[in-house]
Amino acid sequence: MKIALLKESHAHEGRVALTPAQIKILTREGHLVLVMKGAGLGSGFFDSDYTKSGAKIYSSFSQIISQADLIIKVKEPLLSEIKFMKPGQMVFSFLHLAALPQIRRALIRKKIIALGYEMVQLSDGSLPLLAPMSEIAGKMATQLGAHFLRSDQGGRGILLGGTKKVNPATVVVLGGGVVGEGAIRVACGIGASVYVLDKNKKRLTILKNKYKGLHVFLSTPETIARLVQEADLLIGAVLIPGKKAPILVSKNLVKKMKKGSVIIDVAVDQGGCVETTQKTTHAKPIVVKHGVAHYGVPNIPGLVPSTATLALTKETFPYIQILAKWGLAALQKFPQLQKAVC
Repeated sequence: MKIALLKESHAHEGRVALTPAQIKILTREGHLVLVMKGAGLGSGFFDSDYTKSGAKIYSSFSQIISQADLIIKVKEPLLSEIKFMKPGQMVFSFLHLAALPQIRRALIRKKIIALGYEMVQLSDGSLPLLAPMSEIAGKMATQLGAHFLRSDQGGRGILLGGTKKVNPATVVVLGGGVVGEGAIRVACGIGASVYVLDKNKKRLTILKNKYKGLHVFLSTPETIARLVQEADLLIGAVLIPGKKAPILVSKNLVKKMKKGSVIIDVAVDQGGCVETTQKTTHAKPIVVKHGVAHYGVPNIPGLVPSTATLALTKETFPYIQILAKWGLAALQKFPQLQKAVC
């Protein structure tokens, strides 16, 4: 099979969907791998590393895409990339199409078989390809929140962990899944006063037993309203696989938050769970609304591409091998891939 590894076109996105070592394995398995020039630079891989592994380097999007049977990337393809695709080609990447109707329509119109990393699902309901990026995004959310709470960033000028004689900041996490736990782990480690809200009582019990001092609450409109107003840092970590994130925090509630507080809405990939969230970029990550800083960058793991690439590709590579070997037949043979088709 001809496999195309694209360079990410999103701004400040340094992740890459295959490492040179993985390409060496694919070429040994009889596949031809075409790599876009500079695809791995953001993660520390040079074109020469890929050519030594048996790949062919291309500098033209149209050339590399038109030849491929299977297109591999990290983030969803852009409209400018989709226009070069051909009916029947497979694309394997993060898609998050619930929040990207234009991309969905373009893929359908072109008759592309698109599989979303975030929708590969095991029999126990877990999402193995989304999990490593969710963990990184959650951990980074707390770090980013600490940064934007600084006075020089327009924040309240408070230290997340406080001091021996000064109370720590209040961190409120909406959602106790993988993203939420990543945020909790860092926030508790720093010494912040951390609150998590979730609908799953069992999950809350697990988190409470795991993290000393963590405050857990069943997620209801009442508990959300009370805790959001107390938050110095609010982290949106809500996920409904394949669907837009529910709006848990209204515009009116944001207006009641402390001036200079910070919202990191990790759910922005799926539309965001805060009504006032809007997508931002790593170049201009913050929008201030009602005196509250909103961080809405959808590719947070792109800030740490070397770590993120290794974490992601360890999970995605076995599925890339399956698709390369079986093609469309993989969708019938491997149930975990069936729900990934968008």
